[in-house]
Amino acid sequence: MFRRKKVHGATVSDTDQAANPKRLRAGTYPALKLHLSNAPGRLTVTAYGAGYVEINGERHQSSLILLPGQVHTDWPLDPDNRLTPEAMRVLSRFEAEIVLIGTGNVQRFPDPAVLRPLIDAGTGFEIMSTPAACRTYNILVAEDRKVVAALLL
Repeated sequence: MFRRKKVHGATVSDTDQAANPKRLRAGTYPALKLHLSNAPGRLTVTAYGAGYVEINGERHQSSLILLPGQVHTDWPLDPDNRLTPEAMRVLSRFEAEIVLIGTGNVQRFPDPAVLRPLIDAGTGFEIMSTPAACRTYNILVAEDRKVVAALLL
């Protein structure tokens, strides 16, 4: 069964649940396709799933930084795809109202020393899972907020 519902201005199609009605294991999430109807001309997350995020229909399979007008795929993470102070310095240069940090399938709080560049710059930030960061980013972009999403995949 294919379900559609309106969530914060976006139409959510939950096709993965339709194909696999069994309960998902902890730490996993269904692939979702999101259609934001009130953010024309801006980059939004149109889908995400295990190991990928789709931005305006273009699939990305590596960690990235997303702004309403740009995608940056050359983000200085460590070799294990973990956050570093240098990665946070890059995020602080965008002068956003808020930085959403998606930490993968589950929410993982980085060491406070890693976050120090954002704190020193006075940049607001939220740590959440990557799926939550994708949804929150779309809502804030629709509200015309100055937001940056840093998404670990």
